[in-house]
Amino acid sequence: MSRKKGTPIEKYKLLDGSIRYLFKIYLGLDPLTGKEMRTTRRGFKTQKETELALARMKLEIANGTYKKTQAETYKEVYDMWVVQYENTVEESTFAKTLGIFRNHILPALGAYKIEKMTVDVCQRHVNEWFGKLKKFRVVKAYAAKVMDFAIKRGYIQTNPFSFVDMPKQKKVFSDIEEEQFENFYTKEELVEFLTCLKEESNKKAYTLFRLLSFSGMRKGEVLALKWTDLNFKDNEIKISKAISRGKDNQLYLKTTKTGTIRTIKMDEQTMQILKDWKKQQQQELLILGFNSLNKDQLVFSNSKNEYLQPTKTRRWLIHIQEKYNLKRITTHGLRHTHCSLLFEAGASIKEVQDRLGHSDVKTTMDIYTHVTKRAKAEAIQKFESYINF
Repeated sequence: MSRKKGTPIEKYKLLDGSIRYLFKIYLGLDPLTGKEMRTTRRGFKTQKETELALARMKLEIANGTYKKTQAETYKEVYDMWVVQYENTVEESTFAKTLGIFRNHILPALGAYKIEKMTVDVCQRHVNEWFGKLKKFRVVKAYAAKVMDFAIKRGYIQTNPFSFVDMPKQKKVFSDIEEEQFENFYTKEELVEFLTCLKEESNKKAYTLFRLLSFSGMRKGEVLALKWTDLNFKDNEIKISKAISRGKDNQLYLKTTKTGTIRTIKMDEQTMQILKDWKKQQQQELLILGFNSLNKDQLVFSNSKNEYLQPTKTRRWLIHIQEKYNLKRITTHGLRHTHCSLLFEAGASIKEVQDRLGHSDVKTTMDIYTHVTKRAKAEAIQKFESYINF
């Protein structure tokens, strides 16, 4: 994009290679906020046309007759919407939303005049997101929120995103693929995983993964734990908070995912492993110059005695899985593992839901369905072995 020296006019290229012109102009100070106001006009086909429009607007501004009555582009409406949206969601959700708009929506839609956005325009971009993104429906949904905001402000009458045809991905069923994407360990696989991990010299990692496997806690909940949340006398853990990533990629403390506090019972061996880790942590932090005896001491912290980065668990996990040739699952897969093994051990749906802090029983039932399918498969194998015919 080039700019003629001494003028606010710029030249730019469209995707089809054709040339267009734009200008940016200062409008004065906002009487309500005292902040500078600027606007951009684009889409002019010739330099002369751009100069005439610029001169006309300068005259209106000088005479006090220019009045910007509303946001004109999708980006301008987004700038108004996002201020309101921030007040309605968790900081971590807001940070993820900013990323979706920055990476996918604004590059595609930002320059469009809001009243010129048709169903065909929206359909074209939904098709493009479908071709590039697995979560294209999420991107479309957020893009539509800005248009809904424009309707509330009276800028447009209908939301064109409401009329697009959503593409559907063709799903090819494969037993092999389904097995590869099962994000959990069986009882035998979990025992092997923890046995291999115990062989390593990383006591912090072993304790953390043991706790995840035997508690079913979310990773963010475990990383937010303080020693005061653990009751060694009654073998209980109070889960009241979690860490998450917010604006500027910073970690912050928040409520649990469901906003509720729960207390869970733990087995004696896991609590003993936590006791042993507490003693080792005190020694390690003392060497680093930290007093770990204060009431706010984290159970798992980094070398600066601050929140452990959530990505750290993934690196530890991949290292063990590659070194010992173990089945690949994610850190969250250990929560799924705990849930599955609870069902196999005979726990009720309600007991599992309460322990894992599922607000929606459907989440619990999805895992229960998987466990019962496996039980059915094992039943026919037992039958075959018994008949032996």
